[in-house]
Amino acid sequence: MANKEGAREQATELLAQFNVRSAPVPVDRIVRGMGITVQYAPFDGDLSGMAFVKDGKKIIGVNSLHSATRQRFTIAHELAHFVLHLERLEAKVHVDKGVLRRDTLASEGTDDVEIEANNFAAELLMPRSLLITALGGKNLDLEDDEAIASFAKKFKVSPMALQFRIQQL
Repeated sequence: MANKEGAREQATELLAQFNVRSAPVPVDRIVRGMGITVQYAPFDGDLSGMAFVKDGKKIIGVNSLHSATRQRFTIAHELAHFVLHLERLEAKVHVDKGVLRRDTLASEGTDDVEIEANNFAAELLMPRSLLITALGGKNLDLEDDEAIASFAKKFKVSPMALQFRIQQL
């Protein structure tokens, strides 16, 4: 069974460790601070990213053909694998296709590792505390595309990711 809460707690601890107090979360700085190299390359099909350890070096591969917001989520998702599932990465390359898509195992709730990574990434990029502060006590109408887009821009995430995250809260 996926430990969603544990994954979110790990993300919260990382935000505190890197003294992140405002959006957008500097995911690149966090990854660099953890000694992880991010490499961008055009990947085939719906491959979003991968995480692996090669010659003792931690590497995240990101699809350079994807949007900037998708790349940020991919980096956060792959970072989760380093934080939560390092023993798996040291054994093999972890490849992610279509992170946070409805057709993935993660969104179907069948792959605990991916569920945990998505929860970590969502909490890292859209921390509960920062979302609540940004909302300022107001409710965000999930049907208001303009408001969602504006809010998503502040966090540098896709409107779809933001809607999904707010529904979780």
